[in-house]
Amino acid sequence: MKLIFELSGENPTLPCAEIECVASVIDTRPQVAVAECPVPAAALRLAMTHVVLEYLGECAPEITSFRHLLTDLSITTSQPFSGRAKLVHDGCQEKTPCSQREFERLIGTMITGPVQLINPIEEYRAILSKDRCYFGKVLFRIDRGAYNERNPGKREFFHPGVMMPRMARTLVNLSLAEAGTTLLDPFCGTGGILIEAEMLGLHAVGIDFDPMMIRGSKENVKQSVLLLGDTTRLPIKDQTVDEVVTDFPYGQSVCIKKADTMEHLYHDALDEINRVLMIGRRAIVVTHQDISSIAAQHMTVLQHHTQRVHKSLTRHILVLRKQG
Repeated sequence: MKLIFELSGENPTLPCAEIECVASVIDTRPQVAVAECPVPAAALRLAMTHVVLEYLGECAPEITSFRHLLTDLSITTSQPFSGRAKLVHDGCQEKTPCSQREFERLIGTMITGPVQLINPIEEYRAILSKDRCYFGKVLFRIDRGAYNERNPGKREFFHPGVMMPRMARTLVNLSLAEAGTTLLDPFCGTGGILIEAEMLGLHAVGIDFDPMMIRGSKENVKQSVLLLGDTTRLPIKDQTVDEVVTDFPYGQSVCIKKADTMEHLYHDALDEINRVLMIGRRAIVVTHQDISSIAAQHMTVLQHHTQRVHKSLTRHILVLRKQG
């Protein structure tokens, strides 16, 4: 089924890349993507998508073209409906100025059926981004508020500087993990990535060298296997893990047994990750500096994303694949 994804604007590349776990992207603009999705409900797992719509059509982002599109579609509904339009920040060009209200008014007048602005049964939505206007019928909204309810500060065990649930879910989705597969986090910390993996039906395994983190993670996770271990010498057999998702430590203050420098840690840990990962599968690694050149010595670098956390920290997110 062809769908429109209204994306979060919190990162320029991650929201679109995340869609790959449920659909094949065929077109993109800022904060919107069009993709073929065999199971639309699977999109509910996404963390950086706001709204998912059934694709009905597209046109130039100006009112005349939109009127022609609605005429061609000739939509009739017996359900109470509303029409909404969203203008992305760098959307319409100055030579063809856009009015959100004009687009919404056209939806309300050119669709045959009862208009109901408050609590409608159906919603039709136009998203105007750059040089395109995408039009669709809302299938569902993703409850992003649920991630706030899983705020790390509300967990049984908390440690400062941990990753927020929405980012942890995005990383798991980037790995293309499916229910029933085995996901490893070799620097599991307080278990944030493991929690998101559990919610998707994965067999999650967490390893950390710090006994306090393992003890604390046991309070946070429900089903994950937790092991005290050294990531540079993983207690796991060759090619037995489907996905690896992990946030590397950011400094020398963390417990690192074998590696006496961060560069040594990256090389040794990536070598072990490559060993335990199945051929053709993905590893998602997060670091505080760009280690693309190091990672390329161990696996194929598919994607490189960045996320600014604050003035002194920018996350580098690498999507790696084990070579055959």
